[in-house]
Formats: sequence, structure tokens, C-alpha cells
Amino acid sequence: MSIAAPFGRLSSAMITPFNKDGAIDWAGVEKLAAHLISTGHDFIVVNGTTGEAPTTSDEEKIEIIKVVKKAMSGKGKVVAGAGNNETSHSIEQAKMAAAAGADGLLVVTPYYNKPPQAGIAAHFKAVAEATDLPVMLYDIPGRTGMAIEPDTIVKLSEHPNIVALKDAKGDVASTSWVIKRCGIPVYSGDDILNLPLLSVGAVGFVSVCGHTVGKNLREMLDAWFDGNSARALEIHQQLLPVFTGTFRTQGAILTKAALNLMGLPGGYTRLPLVDATAEQIEQLKRDLAAGGVKF
Repeated sequence: MSIAAPFGRLSSAMITPFNKDGAIDWAGVEKLAAHLISTGHDFIVVNGTTGEAPTTSDEEKIEIIKVVKKAMSGKGKVVAGAGNNETSHSIEQAKMAAAAGADGLLVVTPYYNKPPQAGIAAHFKAVAEATDLPVMLYDIPGRTGMAIEPDTIVKLSEHPNIVALKDAKGDVASTSWVIKRCGIPVYSGDDILNLPLLSVGAVGFVSVCGHTVGKNLREMLDAWFDGNSARALEIHQQLLPVFTGTFRTQGAILTKAALNLMGLPGGYTRLPLVDATAEQIEQLKRDLAAGGVKF
């Protein structure tokens, strides 16, 4: 079974670089978007978890979409996060993202509220029907407190605007069954499971480590879909220190630190996140070096 990749194969959930005073570094946003495209990305996800979306205003989110879209110069798509735990606000964000020029929406399970599956399904449908944009569901129960159950995903996949799933559930067996049952295009949302998810039918990645090893991930994808699984496995094993190292603490924190080490605009975090400590940065240097990252 060959499943199309509706947005392309490779994306990263882009960080939002902040200055020390907490303001967004807009020149840095442009530079990062250009960096991601130059390393083989087909689309960029903005205003997501790694973008510290809970700390950015609606106005900032709109401007991020516009700046990234312009920086990409038509070389890729922008998929914008439009999800929180208030359905009416998620609908507003979806409409604002569409008006700002987003090419698609990433909609996360409502967090903290712990709605039943009927509420989760109704939330996704309401947001999907708010615009004509294609929607990628985002299943990340470790953050939201609730998984999207397989039956719910299968049913939602019938909606014409729901075209993909970002899978950060960490349950390859469950995702295998979802793909078999409905064929929804799945994007790995957990870097260390990129290759395992490809092996059960995923179509691509919404990465975090793509900020630092985008070219390698592009090569892994190309090798896999060219039938060279041995080369894909080599790359996976080469990158294991990067995958593990980036998530020794919250992923945005160490991704920003890594970008700063590489001379790219990682910038600072906004509370409640805090910047990497000197000790964390020293460990990160060892992890990046072990994975072949130059800085």
C-alpha cells in the first residue's frame, strides 16, 4: 500500500527565537526558515510545541506565519498550529492562520481538560470545518493527557479536510493498526521513532532534530523511499546520540542551545521554559559531536 504525503516528506516544528528581553527575533525567524528549506525541508510547522506556542500571542502567531511564508519564497508549505484546549479559540486561530496565508493546520488534542473521545472528535471536526485548509491531527498524549484512540482516528480520517496525523504517541503497534485500517498519512512526531514508523507505513517526519540534522533526515527519507533500508538504518543509528541528546530536557530548550552553538539564531526561551545550563550545553556538545554534527 503506497500512501501519498499530502504536505511533503520532511518538516520540522520550528522554534521561535526570542531575544533576551523576550521579544521575537524576527530576523532570526527569517534566517531559520531559510535554513530549514536549505536542508531539504518540504514544509515548516510553526506555532507548535517546539515553537513555544503556549507563550506567544495570537498576534505574534499571525506574524510568524507571514514572516516564515515570505522567507520560504514559495519553496515549501507552512503548516500552522491552531489548537488549544478551548474549541472556540482553536477555531479563531484556524481562521486567523488561513487569513495569514498558512497552507495547512496542525491541531493538537485538547489538553488538560481530558475530554472523552466524543469530545475530542467533536473538537477536531469543528476546527476542520472552520476553514478549507487541510488539517493534520496531532496525537501526543504525554503532553495532552489524552490519546486519540484508534477508532477515533479512523473515523476522523473520513472527514475531507483531515488529511494526516502527526504521531507522537510512542506506540508503533497502535499506529500500525491505524494505518492498516484507514490509510491516513502518518508523520512521525518523535525523532527516535522516525525509522520505526516508516517501517509500518509512515510517509514522513515532523521533526525537532531537523533543525540540526535536516540534511541527514532528508537522506534517510530518500534512502527509505528508494528502497535502500540498509542506508536508512545506518543514518538512524548515526543520529541516535542527537535524538537522545536533544530530549535530555525539554526539546525546544536544547534545540535552541544547539542552534546557538551552530551559529544560527536559536535565541532564548520564554518562561516557563528556561535556557539550558552550562552543564546541559556541555553534554549537548558531546551528544551532537557523537552524531556527527559540526559546530
